[in-house]
Amino acid sequence: MAGRWKEVVRLRFKGDRFRDHALDLGALSELSQFQKLVAETAKEMWRAANPDRERIPRHFEERTRLCLRRIEEGSATTPLEVYMEEEQAEFWETEPTEAKEAVNLAYEVFDAANRDSELPERFPRKLLTEFATWGQCLAENEEIEIQTADLRLTPITPKTRESLTAFCEPSHEAQVDVAGEVLEADVKQRHFQLWLTDRSHVSVSFSESQEGEVTTALRDHNQVRMKVKGRGVMSPQGRLLRITRVDEITIQPVGEPAFDENARPIEEILAELASEVPHAEWEKLPVGLSDDLDHYLYGTPKR
Repeated sequence: MAGRWKEVVRLRFKGDRFRDHALDLGALSELSQFQKLVAETAKEMWRAANPDRERIPRHFEERTRLCLRRIEEGSATTPLEVYMEEEQAEFWETEPTEAKEAVNLAYEVFDAANRDSELPERFPRKLLTEFATWGQCLAENEEIEIQTADLRLTPITPKTRESLTAFCEPSHEAQVDVAGEVLEADVKQRHFQLWLTDRSHVSVSFSESQEGEVTTALRDHNQVRMKVKGRGVMSPQGRLLRITRVDEITIQPVGEPAFDENARPIEEILAELASEVPHAEWEKLPVGLSDDLDHYLYGTPKR
């Protein structure tokens, strides 16, 4: 059947055993596992984008099946391609979009691990173990370099695997005190989305008695922000994943500074400042200063 090959990604195996662009047979398992990573990532991304559909569309697996047709110079460089059949063009894009998007997300995951930063929020965490075990054949002085279609590069090394393994550690609960905007709420299931920033939000569970505050914050989300104190689940890296218990809810107008219960009373601060002024300086103040304050400040006649 007629069609064309489309390159999706390049993997460059670097190290002494890959010199003269020779691909060690032990590395073939890494190619096979990378194909599985891309295919499973593409499926999870499709499911996230189509929550109401149960079955993966026809030809989906063909459009995410990576193939190796040659090995190029530069240690051992393996261009991985997808074969696009002409009959698919009637219902699908002419580019292997699903495979490319999955590769781009894989790149972001490995790049984040290399930089010791948070993994992308859209990354399906159920695949984390698969990602953390990719590259097991690599020795300390070896790496696999991923080059995406837009020429971004990131290496996969034993250190990358160690960083990803750390993300597999169990999460833990902790006290939370956060504020944000309520943009979604499910009264029946009793949870809402609290947007901490324009790109970050957490799911919050609430009780029946807290429903009024939640619906008010949702209705007036353009004018108010909700402050939540309670218990939340934290990632191993300390990122708040979700709030499981709400102990206190405070709704404040946008722009109004949060009330700090631990702040010192203003009269206490003023008394402390006054105590630092020498007594001799206080003696220099004129009698009736408070009665004729305008006179001493602006020169108006005394009372």
